[in-house]
Amino acid sequence: MNRQHKVQMAIVLVLSLLCGTCIGLLIPCPSCHSSQSVAAFSPASLDFLKEVDDDEDLLPSPSQTTSQQMLTPAPDPDTPAPAQQNIFAIGPALTPTPAPTVSEVALSGDGFVLEVIKSDTLAPKKRVLIYHTHTYEAYEQGEGSESYQETEQWRTADSEYNVVRVGEDLVALLSGLGLDVVHDTTAFEPPNLSSAYTRSLDMLEERKSSGEQFDLYIDLHRDAYVASQGGANTVSIGGNEIAKLMLLIGKGEGQTTQGFDQKPDWESNLSIAQAITDSLNEQSAGLCKDIRLKSGRFNQHVATGCILVEVGNNRNSLQEALAAMPYLADAIFDVLN
Repeated sequence: MNRQHKVQMAIVLVLSLLCGTCIGLLIPCPSCHSSQSVAAFSPASLDFLKEVDDDEDLLPSPSQTTSQQMLTPAPDPDTPAPAQQNIFAIGPALTPTPAPTVSEVALSGDGFVLEVIKSDTLAPKKRVLIYHTHTYEAYEQGEGSESYQETEQWRTADSEYNVVRVGEDLVALLSGLGLDVVHDTTAFEPPNLSSAYTRSLDMLEERKSSGEQFDLYIDLHRDAYVASQGGANTVSIGGNEIAKLMLLIGKGEGQTTQGFDQKPDWESNLSIAQAITDSLNEQSAGLCKDIRLKSGRFNQHVATGCILVEVGNNRNSLQEALAAMPYLADAIFDVLN
């Protein structure tokens, strides 16, 4: 077999393989799996290609195609032609079967099965930052083991008795609900209470510049009791006395109404605060007071989702404040999800 003949046979076989593969994909049939069909497309049928040198082109050069005719060898008249099998014949129609389940689909009855795998992609956890600008705020002085050492009246550096302790309970509850919670327990009050917001702002900006993002920023405080507020200082739920809550939103107008250069998106923050307030009062009427809008900024310009939460006041006990945390956690979870 000369080189030209080898090239011709290679071209014919490659074209046959391509055509057969395409049609086979479009019209699968039982006869395509017969031993003759499999043999026709088996690697053994390509053995003759090994006779072509690796450095030779399979396709003839233009000069070869123009100077020589590509002829197939004439059949031997003394050799009877073998029976030809139509490998593209369409087999008998298959009997309809009940629709398969979404989990598996059988193909051609030959053991090939497609399994449809359903994957539920979990949404990323909502992130919450809890911190305390007025870190030393504490509650009514108790007796015995409930007493604490004051830095001044109703304030203590002992995080077992100030608002940091309340924050710890809230963190545990929110984490248990599946939220990603960060608790910054930095003491921002020292050396002067009047500049505490400057130091908590530094913390927020450092976190923001490092790429940290949160869906909710909670500055957790303890409110001051006002004698003129009237009414009960707690809400009774299931026989337990619960400290009342209140959310505060700053508009950033300042004392002159000109405001700060950077103002909070207070309307968005107010919308979040209102949703939390409503959720709390749905759990128990009167549990959360009306939102307090103030002209200050309270560092709520750092990002949308900044709120200030007052947990009880200095006339509440620590236990009454802690008892409010399950309700606050449920409300936050409800709003974020």
